[in-house]
Amino acid sequence: MPNEVDDARGDRAQNGRRGRVIVVSGPSGVGKGTLLKRLFADAEFPLKTSVSATTRAPRPGERNGVEYWFMTRDEFLARRERGEFLESFEVYEGGALYGTLRETVEDAARNGDWVVLEIDVKGAKSVVAQIPDAVTIFIAPPSLDALRERLAARGSETPEDVAKRLAQASLELEQSDFYRYRVVNDKLDDAYAELVAVMREIARS
Repeated sequence: MPNEVDDARGDRAQNGRRGRVIVVSGPSGVGKGTLLKRLFADAEFPLKTSVSATTRAPRPGERNGVEYWFMTRDEFLARRERGEFLESFEVYEGGALYGTLRETVEDAARNGDWVVLEIDVKGAKSVVAQIPDAVTIFIAPPSLDALRERLAARGSETPEDVAKRLAQASLELEQSDFYRYRVVNDKLDDAYAELVAVMREIARS
């Protein structure tokens, strides 16, 4: 039985655009944020970020509904139990919950926007299970050695942190065949051109 997300994606919005759900994943340090920031700045596509929900306390200057939807833990768990999240996860350092609200994605799709979810592999699988025609893109490093160099160059993480991130990256790369598109970020300009080509293909489909 089709849900509201299916209806929103299948129909044209009043502005004539077809709403889409685009899932982007990749290891920490691979450059997802840099590529997406550039893609949003170029404004060639009707992209919209999805505002996530969280149980952590707002930081100075953060506004509800802008940076995050801030909730109590009880509210978050209750809404998750009612099936209001497409995906959710818990950050073990501090125990905060994060998730993507179904309503946020539905609203964007109904408006004809391409709502972009930057989430991990587990979250991507959860979204696709509920929205089978979500477009999935995996941003990969040219190699684990190259990723190690990038993480070390940031200078913000201990060798132990780098080792943990590399182990996680290895697991994510093993599952990257799940994604419809794969973009290797070796040289940023080349990776960006490839990502734009993917987005143009999506627009034609």
